[in-house]
Amino acid sequence: MMSSSSPSGISSDAATSPRSRLRPARALDNLSVSSLLSGDLDDERDGGRGGGDEEGLGDLEVNPYDGLPFSSRYYTLLEERQRFPVWRLRQSLLEHMENHSMVLLSAPSGSGKSTQVSQWCVEYALSYEFSQGLVCCSQPYSAAAVSLALCVADEMDLSLGLEVGYRVAHDDGCTPDTLLRFISDTLLLEEMMSDPLLHQYGVVVLDELQERTVPTDVLLGLLCDVCRQRPDNFRVVLLTHPTLAPRLSAFLGPSVPHLSLDSLLSEHPDTDQEREGGEGEGRKEVETLYRELSPGKGAAVAACHMVLDLHRRGEKGDVMVFLASPQEIEECTILLEKECIALSPQLGLLRVLPLHAGLGSLTQRIYESDSSSAKESEVVNGSTSGDGGIKRKVILTDVIAEASFSLPAIRYVIDTGLQLKTVYNPQIRANSQVLTTISKHQADMRTERVNSHLPGLCLRLYSQSTYTEVMAKAHCPGVMEENLSHLVLLLKRLDIADMGQCKFLDRPAPEALMQALEDLDYLAALDDDGNLSEVGIIMSELPLEPPLAKALIAACEYDCVDELLTIAAMLTAPCCFMTIEPSREEAAVTHWRPLMHPEGDHMTLINVYHAFIEHNQDESWCTTNFLSHAALRLAVVIRAELLEVMQRIELPVSPPTFGCQDNCTNIKRALISGFFLKVAYDVDGSGNYLLLTHRHVAHLHPFSSYLCRQPPPDPPSWVLYHEFTISCDNCIRIASDVHPQMLVELAPQYYLGNLPHSDGKELLMELRQGMEPPSFQEEGTHRDTDASGDSHNQSNTELCVVQ
Repeated sequence: MMSSSSPSGISSDAATSPRSRLRPARALDNLSVSSLLSGDLDDERDGGRGGGDEEGLGDLEVNPYDGLPFSSRYYTLLEERQRFPVWRLRQSLLEHMENHSMVLLSAPSGSGKSTQVSQWCVEYALSYEFSQGLVCCSQPYSAAAVSLALCVADEMDLSLGLEVGYRVAHDDGCTPDTLLRFISDTLLLEEMMSDPLLHQYGVVVLDELQERTVPTDVLLGLLCDVCRQRPDNFRVVLLTHPTLAPRLSAFLGPSVPHLSLDSLLSEHPDTDQEREGGEGEGRKEVETLYRELSPGKGAAVAACHMVLDLHRRGEKGDVMVFLASPQEIEECTILLEKECIALSPQLGLLRVLPLHAGLGSLTQRIYESDSSSAKESEVVNGSTSGDGGIKRKVILTDVIAEASFSLPAIRYVIDTGLQLKTVYNPQIRANSQVLTTISKHQADMRTERVNSHLPGLCLRLYSQSTYTEVMAKAHCPGVMEENLSHLVLLLKRLDIADMGQCKFLDRPAPEALMQALEDLDYLAALDDDGNLSEVGIIMSELPLEPPLAKALIAACEYDCVDELLTIAAMLTAPCCFMTIEPSREEAAVTHWRPLMHPEGDHMTLINVYHAFIEHNQDESWCTTNFLSHAALRLAVVIRAELLEVMQRIELPVSPPTFGCQDNCTNIKRALISGFFLKVAYDVDGSGNYLLLTHRHVAHLHPFSSYLCRQPPPDPPSWVLYHEFTISCDNCIRIASDVHPQMLVELAPQYYLGNLPHSDGKELLMELRQGMEPPSFQEEGTHRDTDASGDSHNQSNTELCVVQ
């Protein structure tokens, strides 16, 4: 599509600018475009750097971003960067950014687009003296944003947290002067609430569009509007895998240029071979083998056996294994580590590294050198690898590594072809965990993770007919599978009252949008005109799911803000209870039992948090008690953030009174204010709970305080729960008993009107009649009967306002 150009070039218009200073082509690569075009380098410096001796030139060069001389590592990394395939598009990208507000660039995984394009955008933004030269690069995964910030800071010879930084949920590694910020797409969308036109940024890079997350899809439409309103000093660069490029190009229209690396390489194959063949390390073709598993054999176990077989063959190269879920990754990690003990030392060190979104900063272990990992293994295992053995990394990952976390020396890819997805059903207001096959595009991207100068191999643990006939072409976008309540709340905050005003690459299902609006209406987040109410505006300020935000606001009325802050933080952070092997479950429950509260799991979370604080956030205490130190540390951070928001918007924060009965009752009242749609009652007295909203039968989680305490109490008749997922066990998680009288008192419009007819509704209506004075029972019975009779015709118009 675009003609091949030298990566060292800059735009022709820029080169003839009166401010520009022309330099030799080799020197140009070693300098930022900003230093060339800003005119900051005077003639005396030019004379000092000119002269022709390249070594002398390197000694005098100064990093334009921090004013310090470049290190020798900078030049080593620069040579590696220039070998990235995406460098062929550098000049074309800079030229198009001069004349277009938005540019689309497509390139395969591992071509260097995420690390290199963001650096070129910093150079561009500062070179042309934008009013604000900051550059933001959004990522769908927080772990990828942190990883990219570390890598780019190293390549630019800068300190992480100063000129280059990252901002992800509950971790801000930026300063006001940070020039290049890697940020999660969720936080960038939230930034637009307070700054809809993103005035602080000169360039926004929207990366990994093919992931199709909800925030990224929404940002795509919103940034098109920002470009129209800021045509002179704002640029957007869209980065995607070639599989999505045709759809994106058609969606954006002919006014947005499309730079395709695939098209460039196909037009100039000889140039590509000459470039890569100079060192004899061009990427080889990848052989793909299909291995259909025998019935009854799990894909995860089969993948582990193939890893061991590959290692026994003694051939060089690291291995990347794609599994269905983080839980499967952890199970395979334990399995492989056990098997490694029995391997012959002569085979060499086999280092098993998990990689998934829940690991946080631990994801960076995949980049550690072999020497440091070998020393660590010797300390842990007390053994060393044989002198003739092969040191090998085995990366166990899931969908997060399909396009992110490019690694050198990956020679083997083992693809199970499966992923565990969580799909939201708006009709029953519940998530479903579905083990499903990946798409063809995902399978192809996984094959592209082979990144070795040696012949590569992709082992697909499914038949070729599965790939050609069963797999869909592309995976389903997030807007079609997720709960949209929080998204609608954010869009309402942006004064986008009608969802039709927002451009979507794939529009959400109308019933999903209607259900989201209905839920927000139930939570009193909308006024009579469908705009945000005062409660809704406050809810949008809190970085919580809408029901939890409403519960925290209600806590102000019930004087239990301190306790709700703790509950909100613990529910937002990952589960604090570690996943335990079956053989150790009894020991874990023995340690958890003293922390369990008789009033339910929500109170148990408060007990766990308080115990963690009392033990000075000690990691060894967490390990002894089978608790996740990382999750509890994150809960501390989240709670501090929530408290800061509460104080900023001047909401009252009551002092802690946890422990007395009135306080526990008030906590439950606040929780009902937000989670009244998540209530179930025991239908037979044996723990079989019927969920009121969609009539599914579920059970308490095996580790619920109601099942683990000694002696075990009778199961509560009515419970309020935090989460229910339709899966193999159908458990409700984080449940606390509530009195049905509270439901009638706090949400009568929903429970006596909008709630579909059921035995539970009849019980509540009988309870309501019993609560009224005798003189009003007849009138109340008539009123409730009318409400029940009209609910079928007015279900779309009745409002439930829980104040």
